[in-house]
Amino acid sequence: MKHKDGKPGSQPDKSSRVVPMSIMFVVLCGFSFYLGGIFCSEKERFVTKEVEKAVQSPKESSSSPLQIKSVTFPECSREYQDYTPCTDPRKWKKYGLHRLTFMERHCPPVFERKECLIPPPDGYKPPIKWPKSRNECWYRNVPYDWINKQKSNQNWLRKEGEKFLFPGGGTMFPRGVGAYVDLMQDLIPEMLDGTVRTAIDTGCGVASWGGDLLDRGILTMSLAPRDNHEAQVQFALERGIPAILGIISTQRLPFPSNSFDMAHCSRCLIPWTEFGGIYLLEVHRILRPGGFWVLSGPPVNYENRWRGWNTTVEEQKSDYEKLTELLTSMCFKLYNKKDDIAVWQKSSDNNCYQQLSSPDVYPPKCDDGTEPDAAWYTPLRPCVVVPEPKYKKLGLKSLPKWPERLNVAPDRISAIHGGSVSTFKHDDSKWKERLKHYKKLLPAIGTDKIRNVMDMNTAYGGFAASMINDPLWVMNVVSSYAANTLPVVFDRGLIGTYHDW
Repeated sequence: MKHKDGKPGSQPDKSSRVVPMSIMFVVLCGFSFYLGGIFCSEKERFVTKEVEKAVQSPKESSSSPLQIKSVTFPECSREYQDYTPCTDPRKWKKYGLHRLTFMERHCPPVFERKECLIPPPDGYKPPIKWPKSRNECWYRNVPYDWINKQKSNQNWLRKEGEKFLFPGGGTMFPRGVGAYVDLMQDLIPEMLDGTVRTAIDTGCGVASWGGDLLDRGILTMSLAPRDNHEAQVQFALERGIPAILGIISTQRLPFPSNSFDMAHCSRCLIPWTEFGGIYLLEVHRILRPGGFWVLSGPPVNYENRWRGWNTTVEEQKSDYEKLTELLTSMCFKLYNKKDDIAVWQKSSDNNCYQQLSSPDVYPPKCDDGTEPDAAWYTPLRPCVVVPEPKYKKLGLKSLPKWPERLNVAPDRISAIHGGSVSTFKHDDSKWKERLKHYKKLLPAIGTDKIRNVMDMNTAYGGFAASMINDPLWVMNVVSSYAANTLPVVFDRGLIGTYHDW
């Protein structure tokens, strides 16, 4: 050792330091044990008191109810019993007549939104149970006399006593929807073997076509606007038939591209050849490759029907030729035709779509960067949405037949972030277990007491798939700002829609 001036110092005696250090060590250890005993005992008493407060006996906890703060809402006035906020006829005058845009979604601003409970109609009764409800419903539940008076001669519906009866007639099938669909199946054998599973009916009336197809294993989305037929969709839902408010006007329908196996129009009064065929282009977008478009009514069979359409045979012939030309330009081919029904099939051949890239072709191939599945307040485009070639099992003939397709992970699951065959299987097994628990809480699930179901936030449709053998149907809703999983739902043979809650 050295002093601070650098000179060497003497080495201290080691034995002289041992005793004081030992004494200091013993004193510190004893003092630390003493303090530890005090503080640990205090902490133990504190923790014990907190546990006693937090933990109740099983008997005590089971008897105390869950505390929820109640919120009450007033009942709306009776004039709001048919209120549909985003398709309110009282607001139509604010919007344009061009292409019936006033019938599209126009949601009220925040200061006009109602915070009250919509009342049922006077004399409302619990709905008639499925499947009896397909053929009859309580008049007081859907008290619409106008449609009854206007369409009774076409067998849409008939009022008898306290009920509406649905004979299954329609403008183009006054003899009954059953015979009409029988003829359709003769023209489209794929409706019989599970190839065709999902369908959309544009201008559905009271949804008799969709109701008949349920027994044939085909799940139909019946689509109609809120128009002077009062509430066609309300009739459909009261009957227990899948339906949604909507119209092909200036915005895309809220469905992904390449979704439906079949589309149907029975004198739905949509001007297919006007505005450059833009309505047909939307049908083409939502129809999967190999899917069928069925048209009955003008101008099909114009040679024999033109006299009843308040027109001339020349005009109807011209309309039919325009329609055929437009469909051919969009890669549709006439598949079959008989009497009042004509069937076209969307091509699965990429060679046809490649020809749309030529500069002088109309309609052209869509290349404006708009996502094919973008369908929430997305304007219609005058162009053809071409199916994605990378999906080899997107076409109707490439999918497994129903019901096998319900449990097969579709190709398009790979487009979802984190999507895979394993996540698909895991979601399915998870929902099978959850459904067992749901049925314990709500035993009515799986009985005739519950028919119309909405999954407000679906992923792959696992909830609907788990209830596929129950007497109900599910509207699968995918948020417009969430991962786009709705194509997977449709590829499984289920139905749904985009929505922004």
